[in-house]
Amino acid sequence: MNQTFAAENQAMKKSQEEILRLQQEANAKALARRRVEKGTLVVLNILMAVVILLPLLYAVSIAFMPSSELFTTEINLLPTHPTLENFSQALVKVPLARFVINSFLVAGCITIGQIISCSLAAFSFSFLDFKGKNVIFMLVMATMMIPGEATIISNYLTVSKLGWLDSYHVLIIPYLTSATGIFLFRQFYMTFPISLYESAKIDGCTNLRFIFTILIPLTKSGIGAMAVYTFINAWNMYMWPLLVTGSNELRTVQIGIGMLDSVDSQSITLMIAGVVMIIIPSISIFIIGQKQLIRGMFSGAVKG
Repeated sequence: MNQTFAAENQAMKKSQEEILRLQQEANAKALARRRVEKGTLVVLNILMAVVILLPLLYAVSIAFMPSSELFTTEINLLPTHPTLENFSQALVKVPLARFVINSFLVAGCITIGQIISCSLAAFSFSFLDFKGKNVIFMLVMATMMIPGEATIISNYLTVSKLGWLDSYHVLIIPYLTSATGIFLFRQFYMTFPISLYESAKIDGCTNLRFIFTILIPLTKSGIGAMAVYTFINAWNMYMWPLLVTGSNELRTVQIGIGMLDSVDSQSITLMIAGVVMIIIPSISIFIIGQKQLIRGMFSGAVKG
């Protein structure tokens, strides 16, 4: 009896050891498979990043390359004799520094203006109750389907009659609000219960105080997303500044890059050097605010 019991215990112990060994082998295979999959994804991401960034990296290489090295029968991916002459000549040929200041001023004012105006409009559509609110909101959203090229002539005739041509306010005032910003802020405000606004009103809080002391601090991610999106769009404006400005004191960087282009071969390296200089601010803004941009675009999509 004892021998039978001992044999059964020994057989059970062997089976448990066998099960444990099989589990360990399965875990090891699963870990190796996950490592292979992760490594494959990392390699694919690196290759994709290289393919996507290759034009940008080649542009940086051209910016440091003399024009004599660019126009040869050989393919030069990297400059043999790197030089900063292209950057200095780009700053001398056109007042690029002045253009950068103008773009910062215009883009900054447009960004601040859109944040203020869009937050006020979104508050009205979210918390106030007035006749025709939904119809007006639908009309505002419908303007998103109208391309800017369709209204640029009428806008030009309007600002021309007002005498705003070749001035800072003609670059800023037409872009102080946007339907996209109103929609984005409204989506954020719709996630807040109406009881929050009613409680603030009972405590004697005015609408403006409610916006600037309660809503805006609670929507920092939305403001960050709106700021990054608006600044980059304003920085990259080309057609409208080209149409309404005529002096170098008011032109923006996008027009300045076009002024670097000419018929000689040296203009290619000068223009690329200028492009590299002006994309640094926009790329920096995007890198700094990319988390806010992603968080802001998705945090208002879920209500509750």
